[in-house]
Amino acid sequence: MTSTYSTIRYETGPDRVATITLDRPEVLNAFDRRMCGEIRDVWQRVKLDPQVHAVVLRAAGDRAFCAGLDVKKPYGQPEDVWNHEDPGELLSPKWQKCWKPVVCAVQGICTAGAFYFLNEADVVICSSDATFFDSHVTHGRVCAVEPIGLMRKIGLAETLRIALSGNDERVSAQTALRIGLVTEVVDRPRLWERAHEIAAGIARKPSAATQGTVRAIWESLDRPYRAAMEQSLIYTRLGNPVGMAQAEADAGEPVTDSVGGRGGAGGGGGTPNGSPTAGRPWRLR
Repeated sequence: MTSTYSTIRYETGPDRVATITLDRPEVLNAFDRRMCGEIRDVWQRVKLDPQVHAVVLRAAGDRAFCAGLDVKKPYGQPEDVWNHEDPGELLSPKWQKCWKPVVCAVQGICTAGAFYFLNEADVVICSSDATFFDSHVTHGRVCAVEPIGLMRKIGLAETLRIALSGNDERVSAQTALRIGLVTEVVDRPRLWERAHEIAAGIARKPSAATQGTVRAIWESLDRPYRAAMEQSLIYTRLGNPVGMAQAEADAGEPVTDSVGGRGGAGGGGGTPNGSPTAGRPWRLR
C-alpha cells in the first residue's frame, strides 16, 4: 500500500515493514514545516497500524540523506518565543510515542538536523559513501539540540569533536562504524535492500515484544539505573504474556524459555540546510 504525501513517500507491505522515504532530493532532503507535519502524521499511522511491526527510514537521491532544516524558507514559528517548537519533536518517533523499531539507512551527506533521525532510530546503517558532520557552528549557529541526542549514542568526546568542527571535518562511514554512530556499512546499491532485510527480520518477531523492548531501553535513558531496572521489570510483566501468545500463534506451538519452562514475567523468560561551503577545507577521518 502506498500513501500520498508531498514531501515523503510512505509504503507498507505484506512483510509488516513500513517504508518512509524522505523525498525532497532537490534540496538534499532538507525538512521544512510541511515535511515535519507529514512525518508526524506518518508516525501516528505506524503507531496505530497493527499490520506494521517495523519501519525503514530512508531518503531519495544520491547526494544526501538529509541536510537538516531548510533554511532557505521560513519554518513558521509562532510570534511568541515561548511557544516555539523544536522540529525534532515532530520528526521523532519517540516524541510521538511510537515504539515500533526503526531502521535508518543513510547515504551521502548527513548533516545538522539530519541527526534528529539518527538519534531517534533504533538501528542505523549507512553506505560506504556516507559522510556525517554538523554545520551549525560554521554558520554561526549554536550546535545544541542534535548533539545532546547524539551524545547518548557515541559519547561526549566524539560528539564534541563533531559539534565543534562544523564543516571542517567529515566523519567517514568507517569512522561512524568505529564510534558506534552506525552498526553496519554496505555498498550503496545494497543499502535499501539491507535496511529492509534487517527491518523484516525484526518484523517477524511478536510486535508486543519488540515494542516493549524499544520502550524499555529508550525510557531507561531518562532514569537512574535502579529506577530503570525496576521499571523494566514492569514492562516484562506487561509485555511477555502478550508477546508469548503472539509467538505461540505464529509458531503453532507453546513457547518455552531457555531452561525448558514456559516464559514467565521475569526479564529472562521466553524469547541547517546545505552542503559544505565551497572551498572550505575538510578532512575525512
